[in-house]
Amino acid sequence: MGEAIGGVLGYAIGVAVSPVPIAAVILMLFSRRARSNSTSFLAGWIFGIAVASSIVLVIPGLEADDRTPSDGTGWTKLALGAALLVLGAWQWWSRPRGNAEAEPPGWMDRVDGLTPPAAFGLGFALAAINPKNLVLAVAAGATIASLPLDGGEAAGVVAIFTAVAAVSVVVPVVAYLVSGQRLDRTLELARAWLIANNQAVMAVLFIVFSVSLAGDGIEILSS
Repeated sequence: MGEAIGGVLGYAIGVAVSPVPIAAVILMLFSRRARSNSTSFLAGWIFGIAVASSIVLVIPGLEADDRTPSDGTGWTKLALGAALLVLGAWQWWSRPRGNAEAEPPGWMDRVDGLTPPAAFGLGFALAAINPKNLVLAVAAGATIASLPLDGGEAAGVVAIFTAVAAVSVVVPVVAYLVSGQRLDRTLELARAWLIANNQAVMAVLFIVFSVSLAGDGIEILSS
C-alpha cells in the first residue's frame, strides 16, 4: 500500500495546484451565498476527484496480474501521457504574451448567481470532467490498479489521493469559515495571480506529467 500511495502523490499534487478551481472557490467566497456555495463547491470537488480516480479500478484488464502490472495499464499510461503532452503544448501556445492580460473563463462572471446545487455541480465538473484533472485522476487510478491491492487497500489509497488533491480548495474555504472577511485582500490577490498565471502553470505541469506517464507506460510494457 505504501508503494501505491507514493505512486499517486505526484498526481494528487498536480490536481491540487489547479489554478482555476482555486480561483473559482475564492470568487464564491465573495458571493452572496459565500458559505453555502463554497462548501457545496468543495463537496463537489472532493466527490469528483474520488469518482474520477476510482472509475479506472472497475475497468477489466487493468488489474495487476500477481505482482506484474498489466499491458492495459501500460497502454493507458502511454495514452494519458500523449494526451497531457498535447494539452501542455496547447496551453503554452495559447498563453498571454507580452502585456496581454489573461481572460478568466466566461462562467466565472456568473459565479455570484449560483445556487448551492449548481456550485456542487461546478466543483464536480472541474474535478471529474476538466481534461487536465481527469487525466491526472485516471493516471492515479491506473497506478492503483497496476498494484496487487485488495479492495480495502485500494479504497484507502483513493481516499488519501482525494484528500491531498482537494487540499488547495479545502484551505481557502476553511480559512474563510474561520476568519471571514479579514482574508478578503489576501484571497483577491491570490485569485488575480492564479488567473494571470493559469496557462503557464498548467503547461509546465502537463509536460512534466506527460513525460512521467510515458516513462511508466514504457517501463510496464517492456517488463
